[in-house]
Amino acid sequence: MNTNMFDLTGKVAIVTGCSTGLGQGISLGLAGAGADIVGVDYVDAPETRQKIETLGRKFLGIKADLSSIEPLQGIIDETVKEFSRVDILVNNAGIIRREDSINFTEKDWDDVMNINIKTVFFFAQAAARQFLKQGSGGNIINIASMLSFQGGIRVPSYTASKSAVMGITRLLANEWAQHGININAIAPGYMATNNTAALRADEQRSSEILGRIPAGRWGTPEDLHGAAVFLASPASSYVNGYTLAVDGGWLAR
Repeated sequence: MNTNMFDLTGKVAIVTGCSTGLGQGISLGLAGAGADIVGVDYVDAPETRQKIETLGRKFLGIKADLSSIEPLQGIIDETVKEFSRVDILVNNAGIIRREDSINFTEKDWDDVMNINIKTVFFFAQAAARQFLKQGSGGNIINIASMLSFQGGIRVPSYTASKSAVMGITRLLANEWAQHGININAIAPGYMATNNTAALRADEQRSSEILGRIPAGRWGTPEDLHGAAVFLASPASSYVNGYTLAVDGGWLAR
């Protein structure tokens, strides 16, 4: 096998939600394969910068509030100004709100849907327009969830948004594959990140979750490195519209 198929040298990747957790892990995975990183978050990301620069790659940090679509074109423009191109977009930024559905508020619905699916769609659109302008195709990776496949409990807007991520990934692949744009999704399993802090702190709930994971552990950001590099690289050139579960076997149970 030609391992150069996984080489991202010379590629430029935008990763949202880059400061911690899965976004930082994906950024490091792509940088380790040779890509320069544009890290987007609502806070500074000095730790991510330091880790990426230690790998010998360039890092451009952009602070932006992705609860609206207003910053999206500016992020593309700033990336092109700095690096002359965009090759990869990872729509990782997302939030979760937990409450019984009977008490769930419109604000908690809208806040989650705005970031988790509205921004995902319109950022993919902005990136695709840039790919078409460049004429060289590109790769988009959306971050789905186990709740793209399942219903979950007490997270109605999160479940709705992540089910929509899977659907919109398929739709955009149908429209854009002909232009050399590969758009896929990664569905992480139960990962040790900020979003799952409450679950991991609940001893009973954590035990129930671990009891169903064949791997017997919570996932880590490093577990996404391989999937992200694969879906960002020429190795996945004939993979389009697919949601890849990285879940320790959760869905197989």
